[in-house]
Amino acid sequence: MVEQVDAIVVGAGVVGLAVARELAVAGRAPLVLDGEAQFGSWTSSRNSEVIHAGIYYPPGSLKARLCVEGRDLLYGFCEARGVPHRRTGKIIFAHDDAQLAELDTIENRAARAGVHDLIRLSPREVLALEPELPCAGALLSPSTGIIDSHGLMLALLGEAEAHGAMLVTGSRVARIDRAGGSWQIWLDGADEPAVSSPVLVNSAGLAAQELALATQGLDPAFVPPAFYARGVYFTYGGRVPFRHLIYPVPEPGGLGTHLTLDLAGQARFGPDVEWIDAVDYAIDPGRHARFAAAAQRIWPALDASRLQAGYAGVRPKITGPGEEAGDFVISGPADHGCSGLVNLFGIESPGLTSSLAIARMVAGMLD
Repeated sequence: MVEQVDAIVVGAGVVGLAVARELAVAGRAPLVLDGEAQFGSWTSSRNSEVIHAGIYYPPGSLKARLCVEGRDLLYGFCEARGVPHRRTGKIIFAHDDAQLAELDTIENRAARAGVHDLIRLSPREVLALEPELPCAGALLSPSTGIIDSHGLMLALLGEAEAHGAMLVTGSRVARIDRAGGSWQIWLDGADEPAVSSPVLVNSAGLAAQELALATQGLDPAFVPPAFYARGVYFTYGGRVPFRHLIYPVPEPGGLGTHLTLDLAGQARFGPDVEWIDAVDYAIDPGRHARFAAAAQRIWPALDASRLQAGYAGVRPKITGPGEEAGDFVISGPADHGCSGLVNLFGIESPGLTSSLAIARMVAGMLD
């Protein structure tokens, strides 16, 4: 007999852990499976650790709705549970007059998506807040902040486990079969299924499409294509004269090379956008000159010799180069017809910010 559990969540990134917590608190204590040695090893630990306000996403999209909802849930969760975070605010700036129209576009889109606290700044007002940031104009987002992503995942996991959830790492799922109304999980190298459940959530991130295609009974038409965009971060070895996060207007594929701060005040520049064919976190040291040039557009006095390669992340995208950025895809039984199954695809930024809202949506699909 295969062991039966209330629910299974595949993928222990921040979204998978948020889903596990939501299900556990509701009385469906899940088994959380992850192929790595520890939780959050992929996208969840290789990002800017920014709590996004919900500014950039098309009105009516899941990204727009879940980011705004998730932002408020996340701040409340952090404050109630002591997860380290800070509302730093963010400045989105135009390099020159030609980019001022883009600020108008951002402001209008944000308002339609439910973000109503943006403040337009003149060059003089920007210099009053950040004396080292020359620009033609900017927007201030007071709702943007930073968070300790590891601390958040620890809090989510702790609360899930307190309500009966269990995390098993080092357990890479090879395939999923359907038998007797349950989903049976086969692990790599196993001769028989390891566990089964009537409820299965695929939150495998970069491997979500691969796992979905290995799920018996799921029509491949409900599995979007997978694309990978690597983003590299360079860290700065010294103090920086900024108190806010500093973003240029967005670029195709991402938000442009920007300056973020961690909770200790350490600055990092990135991420850039590089389309790749397979998940690869390698950093080409030859990118230093390009990063230095992009960083000096934010901070002209930056000492390029203090800029060094930090780390890279890979965005799990469902659209490729030259295409309009895809929305989150959260596909439940009402979409694909498979009872008890929810697949999450393309959960890139603002996935961390949206994590608690995504978890609520997933639980609602399973009720």
